[in-house]
Amino acid sequence: MIELIQIPWSPFCLVQRRILEFAGARFKIINIPSQDRSLVWKLTRQRYYCVPIIKDGKNVIFEISDDSQVVAKYLDEELELGLFPNKWCDVQSILWRCIENEIEGATFRLNDIYWKETVPASEQLQHLRFKERKFGHGCLDQWRKDQKFWLQQLEERLLPFEMMLTHLPFILEARPRFVDFDLFGMLENFLYSGHYRLPERHKQILAWHRRMKKVKHSDFSA
Repeated sequence: MIELIQIPWSPFCLVQRRILEFAGARFKIINIPSQDRSLVWKLTRQRYYCVPIIKDGKNVIFEISDDSQVVAKYLDEELELGLFPNKWCDVQSILWRCIENEIEGATFRLNDIYWKETVPASEQLQHLRFKERKFGHGCLDQWRKDQKFWLQQLEERLLPFEMMLTHLPFILEARPRFVDFDLFGMLENFLYSGHYRLPERHKQILAWHRRMKKVKHSDFSA
């Protein structure tokens, strides 16, 4: 059985979880503390410490760079999902970089505003230390002060995807490809705290998001 080692609110973990759900595959979720990566370090033989990783029997799958998509491509191949067709190779590589930088740059900050509601009390000191070492002292408080700015940024950065979905049910065509799951994961991270809704003006994204929550690979089987 495939095991997904994850932090529940991580956008990148949410991407892989939705892919597994879409596939209809049997899988097991292993949640780890946000600041304790010892299990990941052990399973990857001290080669990696980020999430998510996949354990599939003796195989342990993890990324090799920020843009590699090794985990998603492994699931795609093993489960025969068709998420990375050759005809969309270049387009998807451009889009997922936008999604994982421009969109995620807004969504993770907006979610982190409510970090004390998500991170267990026993892990909060290390979580705060990690964030401030990476983004600077007082970053979490600053993002809360800038909440309206980041909400506006997210709404603006979603506009190209709203336009792409005007005449299509999914971002590129009539069935979901990897970039659909990638954007879905970023937005699920945004919604994770329960304090937000997707921008009402983006009606195509609202409809797409509803489709993405329930779509199955079997819907497209011959």
